[in-house]
Amino acid sequence: MAVKIRLRRMGSKKAPFYRIVVADSRYPRDGRFIEEVGYYDPMTEPATIKLDSEKVEKWLANGAQPTETVKSIINKSVNK
Repeated sequence: MAVKIRLRRMGSKKAPFYRIVVADSRYPRDGRFIEEVGYYDPMTEPATIKLDSEKVEKWLANGAQPTETVKSIINKSVNK
């Protein structure tokens, strides 16, 4: 089972926000997921990022692979 940390699109048309979830890579983007670890709202200025760092570290230690976008979001939240 290939587990990924990725974005799940929420919100209405032209007003998206994203939940950062841990999901099996075979499931669809907005489909079933294992656990929610945070959210990302690009529509605010500056963009709102909220992560549960303990959960993210646990999943990374267990072998979950973040997508490119999630990797940059994690780096931004750590460098704040």
